[in-house]
Amino acid sequence: MNALVLNESEVEFTAIRAQGAGGQNVNKVSNAVHLRFDIAASSLPGEIKEKLRAMRDQRISSDGIVVIKAQKHRSLERNREDGLVRLRELIAAAAFVPVVRRPTKPSRSAQRKRIESKIKRGQVKLQRGRVSE
Repeated sequence: MNALVLNESEVEFTAIRAQGAGGQNVNKVSNAVHLRFDIAASSLPGEIKEKLRAMRDQRISSDGIVVIKAQKHRSLERNREDGLVRLRELIAAAAFVPVVRRPTKPSRSAQRKRIESKIKRGQVKLQRGRVSE
């Protein structure tokens, strides 16, 4: 599961006009990208599909379609690559399996040393009081 391969033929790209500043160029060039990825129709393993659908991410619709809008760069190709990178990161987050923590307890000698150091520290603090004559 370490090497998940994203088949780019399963991803649909649509060129759209970018928002924001860009001068005259922004009104006539479609250089932003809408990336659409259907989770159900993809070739991903079933458990990753389920994790993707269960994720609470605004980019995933209730129909199970991931929509990513990439408009960070000025060129269509760089925005396309940026959208693919963000889709891969989303899939990698769903594929991540955390290592199960096995609870441990300290050894008897470690417990004894801890208690002894606390007692010793308490004795030091007791001697800090006012000196009576």
